[in-house]
Amino acid sequence: MQGVVKVYDPKTGAGIIIREDNREPVYLRPGSLDGSLFRMLRQGQRVVFDISGEDGRDYATRLRFGSDGY
Repeated sequence: MQGVVKVYDPKTGAGIIIREDNREPVYLRPGSLDGSLFRMLRQGQRVVFDISGEDGRDYATRLRFGSDGY
């Protein structure tokens, strides 16, 4: 799955990614970047991720660098 970071709070580690395929939000939990190449994210950054559905929400896991352009 690929998308673009809409918002990311480096203090809490929480954020939202907008999916490229359907423009729906995917949430970042605190600690989502643990074990990834990212130290932080910036608004507008393209990322590739897997989705885990819990509690009626989609959460991003296994974040990787995405391709340029949107």
